[in-house]
Amino acid sequence: GEGVIIPNDIGNRDPDVFDHPDTLDISRHDRRHVAFGFGVHQCVGQPLARMQLQVVYSTLYRRIPTLRLATDLDRVPFKHDGAVYGVYELPVTW
Repeated sequence: GEGVIIPNDIGNRDPDVFDHPDTLDISRHDRRHVAFGFGVHQCVGQPLARMQLQVVYSTLYRRIPTLRLATDLDRVPFKHDGAVYGVYELPVTW
């Protein structure tokens, strides 16, 4: 009867399942992640979210091919205090 709360930022980080689990690799082909849930609990918005990301990133990199971080990655302030993992700010330059 006890409830369990699992932080979102630990999902998909099993080194036995994912090579270099803490590395952002947008060309990774591994489809065993649980980012959109799994099975009957899979997010119905998954196809839309994937399409949006494909359109946004391909358009962004085509229009600004020299886009890059404006600081070292270890200076990017990551969020660890909320329900959704991400960054507080992402300084870029081109």
